[in-house]
Amino acid sequence: MPYGDQKKGMLLAFTAIIFITPDSLLIRLANLTSWNLIFYRGFIPFLVVFAGLLIIYKNKFISQLIENGWHGIAYASVFTITNIFFVISIENTTVANTLIMIALAPMLAAIISFIFLKENTDQKTWIAISITTLAVIYIFNDSFEKGDVLGNFFGLICATGLAVGAVIIRSTKKINLVPSAMMGKLMVALIALLFADNLVLKGNDSIIIPLMCIMCVAIPFVLITLAPRYITAAEVNLFFLLETILGPLWVWLAIKEQPSTETIIGGIIIIATIATHSVLSLKKT
Repeated sequence: MPYGDQKKGMLLAFTAIIFITPDSLLIRLANLTSWNLIFYRGFIPFLVVFAGLLIIYKNKFISQLIENGWHGIAYASVFTITNIFFVISIENTTVANTLIMIALAPMLAAIISFIFLKENTDQKTWIAISITTLAVIYIFNDSFEKGDVLGNFFGLICATGLAVGAVIIRSTKKINLVPSAMMGKLMVALIALLFADNLVLKGNDSIIIPLMCIMCVAIPFVLITLAPRYITAAEVNLFFLLETILGPLWVWLAIKEQPSTETIIGGIIIIATIATHSVLSLKKT
């Protein structure tokens, strides 16, 4: 039996996040500086997806890219900003703090969808938004004392970018924005190239970087770009909760980077709140 839209969207989003969860650990294990790493995270996925789209579309590739129109330009721009700030955030705070900030993406998507797409947000969603916002303020208070507030702020920008990107896709469900996402990756590489100083891969980086860029970046970004065509932007971003849970776990198991007590408490509140909201929404559906 063919999958309905809801099942297709959930499967795409779930698969994408499972591929993404080791990403934070691989960033930590890489020995490259931020801009060198950002270059490869843009350039390698661009090449992989470009090759795939050429095989799929052949001589229609350019026309597919042009058909993305202003939606494609907007999505590529947001996608570029999100990709750059994700790496910078992780290198300026703990992995847990960055992923906790990203956990706000579902609620931000609900607000943006309500404003621009007129997708009504019910009472339980607004309650969840209020609770998670207070939890983030609690985490930020801890970061002020530790001096990593900048990393948390970049994480919040990343969460906003994820939400905006999903809403853009949702607003034009009939258009495949993967070509625009691919151009976003090229823009990431070109911007990073202006600041990169040494792009030679040595030692473990020659394995870690290609593995990260294909498994944790190229494959997930295609899937996560397709998912909002079938389910709401908020539902897509809810799956990022898996990264919020598993990302810091892999980092803690591998390199013993333990999140602070405030981050753990705030994270539990955010995850429990959004998970409860998700279950209630599914029951209603």
